[in-house]
Amino acid sequence: MDLPQFKYHPDPVTTGSIEARIARCICCDEIRHYMYVGPVYAEAHIGDVICPWCISSGLAHEKLDAEFVDIEGVGDSDPTSRESAPQPVREEVAYRTPGFSGWQQERWLVHCGDACMFLGPAGKSEVYALNSQELLDSLRTDMEMNEEEFRPYLDALDKNGMPTAYIFRCLHCGKYLGYSDST
Repeated sequence: MDLPQFKYHPDPVTTGSIEARIARCICCDEIRHYMYVGPVYAEAHIGDVICPWCISSGLAHEKLDAEFVDIEGVGDSDPTSRESAPQPVREEVAYRTPGFSGWQQERWLVHCGDACMFLGPAGKSEVYALNSQELLDSLRTDMEMNEEEFRPYLDALDKNGMPTAYIFRCLHCGKYLGYSDST
């Protein structure tokens, strides 16, 4: 069975949010070959036993009151901001999209009035490979650094260590955006 498609997280297996693993889903009670391994915000401890199909359909949210991205972390909460998204978009990201794990509280970037698609964690080589000045500007602005401070920080980015960049792409204009964090 093919994995469901997620508009805002197009390749959750590559980003590490979904793993190939046989288990019984706590939500649909089906034996599945893929399980979600990212963060889950819910009253009860759920663990790594929710299948991607229950996330995509919204069943996991309906049945377990689970969020996979903190809804307050989806763009700006100010609806007049360019970096805000309508409530239905914020709900799709929070309730029906696989999240991702970061060093601190994750954020989901928004651009052109819509949530961006999450491309994954990145270190300096992944950031440089995108060859995007817009991405570099986004990372530098997020860190509130000037160019002189930013270059050593950029060179220290590590996909599997700290600090890590989290890369997004706007669905409308194609602009790469990102932020970074560490403990």
